[in-house]
Amino acid sequence: MLITILTYLVLGAAAGVVAGLFGIGGGLLIVPVLIFSFELQGMSADVLTHAAVATSLATIVATSISSTLAHNRKGAVRWDIFKPLSLGILVGAVLGVKTAGLMTGELLQIALGVFAITIAFQMGFNLKPEAGEKEIAKGSYVVSGGLIGWLSSIFGIGGGTLSVPYLTWGRIKMQQAVATSAACGLPIALMGALTNVWEGWGNEQMPEWSAGFVYLPALLGIVLTSAIFAKVGAKLAHRLPAHVLKRIFAVFLLCVGLRFLLSNLL
Repeated sequence: MLITILTYLVLGAAAGVVAGLFGIGGGLLIVPVLIFSFELQGMSADVLTHAAVATSLATIVATSISSTLAHNRKGAVRWDIFKPLSLGILVGAVLGVKTAGLMTGELLQIALGVFAITIAFQMGFNLKPEAGEKEIAKGSYVVSGGLIGWLSSIFGIGGGTLSVPYLTWGRIKMQQAVATSAACGLPIALMGALTNVWEGWGNEQMPEWSAGFVYLPALLGIVLTSAIFAKVGAKLAHRLPAHVLKRIFAVFLLCVGLRFLLSNLL
């Protein structure tokens, strides 16, 4: 158990650094590494991918609170946008967990593989949407929030990968887009994690020390170090060539995506 906890402490540190360096949620790193870790632990293939997604969402609850408070102190969070977005997010997150529950572990890994490869290309080629011709209508935020919450809870991420480009396209300043996206990570993670606890409660294939699909030792280890090392990543972002590091992480995501696809399709 000690080695297991140490592994998750290291994973939390790495996820925090990645989040701080690239301004993205650590879920893109946490989910695939948890999948590999759970495989080595001998967790059932029927539940390990769902457990990785659920545990990732639970870790984001803690990190998103810290991140949102930091952004709010600078007055960067657009609460007027957050409110309609979060309404859709709460519903979408529940539906996302329900959707993932209908998928086999194999199918969920294939979906994760496609998503990882898509993000790898976006990061590798620095693809960003241009600002739209006009600001987004407030009513549209509810629908968009539903889609963001749905996809995020399927893939175990805080939604920044989806919401920042969307808000940028909606003519929101980048600093405000990142801050508002960080705030949106809380309803995504909270609702997604709670729904996963409910959906997985009593599942006999989950190991001891689990709350539904959330594996508590992994949650504890990652939360203890991720927030601390996010600050380290933020400092490194100003000292290291971010574009080179982004491409390295893109290669990692590409390899992860290909691994998920090839191992489940061949």
